Amino acid sequence: MRNTIIQIFLFADCLVLGGLTNGAIINFSYRIIPPPDGFDLTKSEDLAAAMSVMEPKHFLMPFLAHAIGAFVSAYLVTWLIDGKKLTWALLSGFLFMLSGASMIFILPSPLWFDALDLGLAYIPMAWIGYKLALRISK
Repeated sequence: MRNTIIQIFLFADCLVLGGLTNGAIINFSYRIIPPPDGFDLTKSEDLAAAMSVMEPKHFLMPFLAHAIGAFVSAYLVTWLIDGKKLTWALLSGFLFMLSGASMIFILPSPLWFDALDLGLAYIPMAWIGYKLALRISK
């Protein structure tokens, strides 16, 4: 029982670290790819209004943030948790995907980005994180 509780807390910590990675990339992304003129993307109203004038380059950093956050979480889960590593890693990717899907309903974004993001940023990156953690730990 004690081991199960520890595993769950480790899993939660890995999710938090993946989320912090995601947030850090988003926060620094505006220095790499500036927002459209006249919009402050740190404000939710401006972010929603800017969606109609954003170019594909503006969606690169959010995609990378989502993908790297899921990757980091799955990598850490695979590295730290004992037993059923693939299950834990894919569960972390699935939970990240659920949060990404919820953002689709909150924030209007182009359909092409939604499909790309949900299809490639979460589960595939969690699987890659899992495989890399296994390879490095051997």
